[in-house]
Amino acid sequence: MTNPTTDPTTHPRTTTTATPPLLRAEGLRVTFPGRHGDPPARAVDGVDLDIGPGEIVALVGESGCGKTTLARALLGLVPPTAGRIAFDGAPLGRSTRALRAYRKRAQLVLQDPSGSLNPRHTVYDAVAEGLRIHGHGGDERAAVAEALARAGLRPPERFFPRYPHELSGGQRQRVVIAGALVLGPELLVADEPVASLDASVRGEILALLLRLRTELGLAALVVTHDLGLAWNIADRVAVMYLGRIVETGEVEQVLTAPRHPYTQALLSVLPEATGAPVVLAGEPPDPSRIPSGCRFHARCQILASGEAERAGVADACRTRDLEILGGTSASQVACHWARARADAAKTEASGAG
Repeated sequence: MTNPTTDPTTHPRTTTTATPPLLRAEGLRVTFPGRHGDPPARAVDGVDLDIGPGEIVALVGESGCGKTTLARALLGLVPPTAGRIAFDGAPLGRSTRALRAYRKRAQLVLQDPSGSLNPRHTVYDAVAEGLRIHGHGGDERAAVAEALARAGLRPPERFFPRYPHELSGGQRQRVVIAGALVLGPELLVADEPVASLDASVRGEILALLLRLRTELGLAALVVTHDLGLAWNIADRVAVMYLGRIVETGEVEQVLTAPRHPYTQALLSVLPEATGAPVVLAGEPPDPSRIPSGCRFHARCQILASGEAERAGVADACRTRDLEILGGTSASQVACHWARARADAAKTEASGAG
């Protein structure tokens, strides 16, 4: 599962340390009012997540699983219904002043650079916008030039007068990244940062994000549906399904030995996968009507095949909810069947000993 432009063996992963997290979410929930008398939609339904300084975490899942809502809540763009967010050890305030200060330190990079950039603004104005909003007191021209150069647009002055339509897709995404970098943030939240780009350009943008981590110590939350991208860039991966993280851990561990049936299904359709792809039945349930028990059980290939029954957990899968996974880097899974297998392996090992 490698990409020649961003082979994971060519960049160091951040190792787990006792360093306090830069960003921490605890018990985070975001609900939206239901339509036409429907119950509220539980878009984020209990999430713990830590991101350490200089760490890249990939948040992975199908469209509609809640990952973009979670990312926006972590940036203060969507108010949480419940739970707590802390940045650099301090609770995130909800006042305009507190959020303004926070957004200098945590910046969003959107999926579609064409939609992110005003077609009437030059590259210079697009990058300088954040400085003007936050009242930058230094040399604006020098700050814009430095941000563009860090984003790989050199010489930066050549790009100052250009408009978005005069740039390639990759160049437009670099302008968006420069607009985030100009404020000197500590955290980037990148929502599908390469989904709209040609395959030939994706590796360049991923390599740029890795270089920014190395040079500036930037942490990043990369929101994606692509597990291959997570392999190439992330230190840790969190797999999300129907508003909750169902498996998390170091990226090599999760993606080479996935324990949750949902993670296994996502990996089975990658080009590098061996064996038959797992075709999940139906669509994810409506977040206003989350099923009882494991929220994945209605589509679970393990339950459908009878393996969960043989493991003695089929009833639990259908009726018993699983607790929220912790936000740390430890390998965790929210699956009755996976835990039963682990328990059986421990019992077998102790008996053999």
